Amino acid sequence: MITFDDFQKLDIRIGTIIQAEKVPETDKLLKLSIDLGNEKRTLVAGIAETYKPEELKGKQIPILTNLEPKTFKGIKSQGMILAIDIEGKATLLNPD
Repeated sequence: MITFDDFQKLDIRIGTIIQAEKVPETDKLLKLSIDLGNEKRTLVAGIAETYKPEELKGKQIPILTNLEPKTFKGIKSQGMILAIDIEGKATLLNPD
């Protein structure tokens, strides 16, 4: 169980997707370039089966930013998008 104190340790910020592209040789991964206002980050997200890259540009989404970077298919991912599973499809959270 996650406690309130655990939740307070999460650094969640709203970012704007400035570019999205499919990761070669995968069906699920997209490489996202995110503008967090004071910095830009690259994230890899397994949402390509639900979203096309062109429909993500300009979309604002919550990002978990205080994770150790992890490499996927040679791309260093610097955070995690927040999404939920609805009927087996990743659905991005709306910051509104």
